[in-house]
Amino acid sequence: MGSGSRTTNSHNPNSSGTSNIRHSASKAIAQYTVDARLHAVFEQSGESGKSFDYSQSVRTTTQSVPEQQITAYLSKIQRGGHIQPFGCMIAVSEQTFRVIAYSENAQEMMGLTPQSVPSLLEKQEILTIGTDVRTLLTPSSSVLLERAFGAREITLLNPIWIHSKNSRKPFYAILHRIDVGIVIDLEPARIEDPAMSIVGAVQSQKLAVRAISHLQSLPGGDIKILCDTVVKSVRELTGYDRVMVYKFHEDEHGEVVAESKRPDLEPYIGLHYPATDIPQASRFLFKQNRVRMIADCHATPVQVIQDEVLMQPLCLVGSTLRAPHGCHAQYMANMGSIASLAMAVVINGNDDEAAVVGGRNSMRLWGLVVCHHTSPRCIPFPLRYACEFLMQAFGLQLNMELQLASQLLEKRVLRTQTLLCDMLLRDSTPGIVTQSPNIMDLVKCDGAALYYQEKYYPLGVTPTEAQIKDIVEWLLACHRDSTGLSTDSLADAGYPGASSLGDAVCGMAVAYITSKDFLFWFRSHTAKEIKWGGAKHHPEDKDDGQRMHPRSSFKAFLEVVKSCSLPWENQEMDAIHSLQLILRDSFKDAEGSNSKAVVRAPLGDLELQAIDEISSVAREMVRLIETATAPIFAVDIDGRINGWNAKVAELTGLSVEEAMGKSLARDLVYKESEGTVDKLLFNALRGEEDKNVELKLKTFGSELCKKAVFVVVNACSSKDHTNDIVGACFVGQDISGQKVVMDKFIQIQGDYKAIVQSPNPLIPPIFASDENICCSEWNTAMEKLTGWTREEIAGKMLVGEIFGGCCRLKGPDAMTKFMVVLHNVIGGQDTDKFPFAFFDRNGKYVQALLTANKRVNMDGMVIGAFCFLQIPSPELQQALKIQRQQEKQCFARMKELAYICQEIKNPLCGIHFTNSLLEATDLTEDQKQFLETSAACEKQILKIITDVDLQSIENG
Repeated sequence: MGSGSRTTNSHNPNSSGTSNIRHSASKAIAQYTVDARLHAVFEQSGESGKSFDYSQSVRTTTQSVPEQQITAYLSKIQRGGHIQPFGCMIAVSEQTFRVIAYSENAQEMMGLTPQSVPSLLEKQEILTIGTDVRTLLTPSSSVLLERAFGAREITLLNPIWIHSKNSRKPFYAILHRIDVGIVIDLEPARIEDPAMSIVGAVQSQKLAVRAISHLQSLPGGDIKILCDTVVKSVRELTGYDRVMVYKFHEDEHGEVVAESKRPDLEPYIGLHYPATDIPQASRFLFKQNRVRMIADCHATPVQVIQDEVLMQPLCLVGSTLRAPHGCHAQYMANMGSIASLAMAVVINGNDDEAAVVGGRNSMRLWGLVVCHHTSPRCIPFPLRYACEFLMQAFGLQLNMELQLASQLLEKRVLRTQTLLCDMLLRDSTPGIVTQSPNIMDLVKCDGAALYYQEKYYPLGVTPTEAQIKDIVEWLLACHRDSTGLSTDSLADAGYPGASSLGDAVCGMAVAYITSKDFLFWFRSHTAKEIKWGGAKHHPEDKDDGQRMHPRSSFKAFLEVVKSCSLPWENQEMDAIHSLQLILRDSFKDAEGSNSKAVVRAPLGDLELQAIDEISSVAREMVRLIETATAPIFAVDIDGRINGWNAKVAELTGLSVEEAMGKSLARDLVYKESEGTVDKLLFNALRGEEDKNVELKLKTFGSELCKKAVFVVVNACSSKDHTNDIVGACFVGQDISGQKVVMDKFIQIQGDYKAIVQSPNPLIPPIFASDENICCSEWNTAMEKLTGWTREEIAGKMLVGEIFGGCCRLKGPDAMTKFMVVLHNVIGGQDTDKFPFAFFDRNGKYVQALLTANKRVNMDGMVIGAFCFLQIPSPELQQALKIQRQQEKQCFARMKELAYICQEIKNPLCGIHFTNSLLEATDLTEDQKQFLETSAACEKQILKIITDVDLQSIENG
């Protein structure tokens, strides 16, 4: 991690989370320069890399790198012109099937080398530029290839099982499109390899589904348990010696947060690595090609021969065979890892990140799951594909956990802010430092301080009063025009006295309250934050200073961060900025109230204080409404907008200024919602509230044009200070996503067998699969619904070929969920409330509910899955609503019965305790008999309560 990764941000009055995201993006871009410089140094050091001093190179400060050098570096990574020798590669023109490039080993691997004695009976095919690739394959393989070339999403059909025409050798063909054609990666498939057949591929998927089910069954709220479970599952699935979860921090450096390994290997858990260990270019590639296998770092790369008419080297970004860069291969060899498998962990970016990328749904590379092996290892593509499914499920689960943690943090920060505001209203300003909770509870820090009216109020690890005055003078001299400053290194920020603060104070966040009053938060150097989860690093451990071993890399990290703290996260800066706004308002109120006291002497101090308190509370409520995550808007008695918070502005694309004065019913909602709005306003003006009413809002702006926003609102009256009704307020919840994906809680009534066996001609769309997830049934209703005939579909894989190929799904996550459902059904777990959506042959988006049940033979063995789709009608929705109400009533009765059982247990415990006391006393024979009878009754009652089966009672 070079010095360029340290953060120093001056804040302006309009700073927001988006600016922080942009700064993070600029840091990532700047890291390309550091990566390119290391690459150039390695290239200059010679092919062996023995003279390349990695640790020294990381410690060197960032130097300017010529643009040509960066371009050459990126080209080397993406268009290196070499592949790994465990497979071969052929690139062809999509229109003509003519070969435009191939690897040098393709002829030998496919058995296309010219024979010394050519056969007169059979023509020998030769691989060269311009050859029709279909002539190199068996006829059945050519048909499969032609069909794949016609697919819209070609990667969803991978792998295709093909055979060489000359040698009859089987291969996994992994296809992907590039700018000049289609790249075909050919990986040899061993006949004895169980994963080669469809059954083997399905078995790999089943193992992944089992691991996914295990992940989903974990208790929420603990990311560490989730990561620990993933590394164990991946190691069981792949058999690698070591599996790690590698997390990227905000400052781009990495950390091993979970590990499963062979007992004799050195632990890496807890190790931190510089950002340069995994270059930004490689991280970008992981978002394009999420699984990367290196079979043998010692293997000599194979050159790619290409047509001379091509303007530049072939793009190998999506190739499974792309050769590792020499620098990375050397790194692996030095750390004793001969083979590796790296899988991307991708999660959803936040709203600010989406804004930076132009409003699109952004995906963020959270980290990697990395597998190491001490000897060459190559696992077949179906197993890697199953691992990719597992990573998608892990990403979804991790995303939910991170969102939960973020919400808990937001609640904690909001609670702390509320308490601090309450202190400001009740006490003097220094109370936010001297009392509990205090400003140190707002963000993670080692110390905090308030500099108010030239008085110093320190808390925790802080500079001395003389040092803080020096810092204040520096801030006023160098950062007077900003509203604050955050840095993880005061030295890098340019503070002259940073060395006198030592390691105790390295990072600082400061918020300007007034031109003379400041709030400070301080952090110590990062080294003390690093904890070793494995073997400790002994000071006498030596490294040659040139090998790229993880321990060397860790030493380089310590050298960089010894005067650097943990970076300030975006959420922390938002919390500080929010508190800053509250304090600045409070200080303005204090100044205003002082001036009012001079002008209006008759007004008492208590009345002034009450007015100020009410004003502060009102302002805080306005701030909370404006920054709320729920859409909130208000209208006057004429139905015109007079309140419009940031969330509803974001959803509709209509700014606050543009929305003010517009008619809610006539200008901002669709025609079908106009009557609903009029009715809500009518009721609100009469003092009546409405709850859970759906509105369809219009959207504005080019990006949101022709889209609708669905919100469920609660409407209530708005009143002025005299308690007169002056309008209506709407607090909503965005349910647009639930309109796109069918409500998962809608349930299908009735038994599917009764529907199938009914003579009614309106039989729903039905399809079925065998035990290998291949389609065995596709009825007429399915043909009408999808546009694909039974003859076109029969025998194809439901996951990937049919749903994913013929009928496109919305992304790999949807296919992962569908695959899990099918495998669960074949495993005996039926599904009857799964929202399922796909695109038909004409591109129309179809939404339905999928009911899936296992198919069994006469011996009770599961032989596949039987599925039908149901499009919910209004009548069905009404029936389901009644059913949900009945279920709610049943749950209430069961809960009441459970409460009664629990309440009976309490006196029984008292009886048992009393009996135990009596047994310890001298009793007559009659008394002993009574005591035994009492104990027997107690046991009988307890047994009755324990044996109560609430579900059986409820079912009658």
